[in-house]
Amino acid sequence: MEEERGNGSSSSRNLDTGKAESPVWLMKCPVVVAKSWNSHNPSDPHPLSKVVLSLDPLRADDPSSLEFKMEMAGSSGAANLPKSYSLNMFKDFVPMCVFSETNQGKVSMEGKVEHKFDMKPHGSNIEEYGKLCRERTNKSMIKNRQIQVIDNDRGIHMRPMPGMIGLISSTSKDKKKTQPVKQSDMKRTRRDRGELEDIVFKLFEKQPNWTLKQLVQETDQPAQFLKEILNELCVYNKRGTNQGTYELKPEYKKSVEDTAE
Repeated sequence: MEEERGNGSSSSRNLDTGKAESPVWLMKCPVVVAKSWNSHNPSDPHPLSKVVLSLDPLRADDPSSLEFKMEMAGSSGAANLPKSYSLNMFKDFVPMCVFSETNQGKVSMEGKVEHKFDMKPHGSNIEEYGKLCRERTNKSMIKNRQIQVIDNDRGIHMRPMPGMIGLISSTSKDKKKTQPVKQSDMKRTRRDRGELEDIVFKLFEKQPNWTLKQLVQETDQPAQFLKEILNELCVYNKRGTNQGTYELKPEYKKSVEDTAE
């Protein structure tokens, strides 16, 4: 018992909780925005962006009267990166805290998440975002294949490919017939999130409605991971003529329609 108490007090000393009650905002941003921020020079004193809060003075007590808008500052690597974004605020989410760790291993609690935001291009920038999506789609369609010469032609050090599970060495005396693995039994590898979004946009250029099963077959992605992407980009039809299918949210439909033209 004494030893357990000692370990517990040691753990509490290693965690800095001085900012534990500080309010923190959590924001989910597009991949291109995150890449733009990560490429920012830390020595540059200029801010990355600024948040503009609009309030209706006649409805000051109404939370719905608050409008948040983010404006990107400075130049960006992507030519068509939108400069203005709308921030949709959510208060109904799982309680979360933010932690940080230094190179020396010091862990600090930076605060509690007070508001959660989803970030999307502002209405005036939707055309620029559409151009950016088309550029990413075109880049994702380019396959850079490389040919590599393997000295060990017996393939001892090569990983088995999907569908080859159960293969035995050709030098074995007891050769068994290889049973191919079904497609549904293969473990699908997750693509990069931004690349998968581009593929989804490309599929919705072909037709407006898709079932989850169809999209899994087209993208060859794990169903659960694909549903996470679809929940962000699409609306699920629970009734009507298109029941059981996904279609793009209105703010993304315009980009796809422009691409189709």
